[in-house]
Amino acid sequence: MAREVGAVLTIATLLPDLLGTYGDGGNGLVLAQRARLRGVHALLVPVELDEKIPEASIYLLGGGEDGPQRLACDLLSSGSFVEKVKDGATVFAVCAGLQILGQSFSVEGNDKYQGLGLVDAETTRGATRSVGELRVRVGEKLLVGFENHGGHTTLGRGTSPIGDVLRGRGNDGAVDGYRTGNIWATYAHGPVLALNPWLADAVLESVLGYELEPVHSVADRLYAERCATLSRR
Repeated sequence: MAREVGAVLTIATLLPDLLGTYGDGGNGLVLAQRARLRGVHALLVPVELDEKIPEASIYLLGGGEDGPQRLACDLLSSGSFVEKVKDGATVFAVCAGLQILGQSFSVEGNDKYQGLGLVDAETTRGATRSVGELRVRVGEKLLVGFENHGGHTTLGRGTSPIGDVLRGRGNDGAVDGYRTGNIWATYAHGPVLALNPWLADAVLESVLGYELEPVHSVADRLYAERCATLSRR
């Protein structure tokens, strides 16, 4: 979805009171700030439980516990969110958000629930919970973050992972998340876009339709230092 000259880039954080357990709301702050650093007029909109989902270029879904995750899925399935995504709006999802975008997901007790059906992916309960550092190879880049989930996500044949797991579990110990069309997803918290500014820029570029000029910020420096430290381990 290319941005028109003079248009506002609207970034909507969906249901942060349900899907905001691990600070994932910070992803919206990062996207908005990195857009503004390039002269883009960015508007960050939190969408609470009782609010109508606005038109936006980017929708953000974060992590959450089992009950809030089920409620979030129910609320999003009964509104206009699914149609907006089918019409081309970009989604960046983390953990519980990743799971509810799929065909189905399971929660504590292995009870199975229908997902939003936007991605060919299914999540069951893993044998153990995965808590700790997550490192993922995404092309020539390294995605770093923190995971805390009990899910095991299986991707359909037409769904590509966001990258290959180097440490941690991600979806299944081999790959993490998915990238399909206008949807990005990962199990990495952090917030992940604060830890990986290159990924924030990649999401913005996919929405704006052009390559962004580099910026030099403390986030970029800290990311480089973290990658250098990890390479020595």
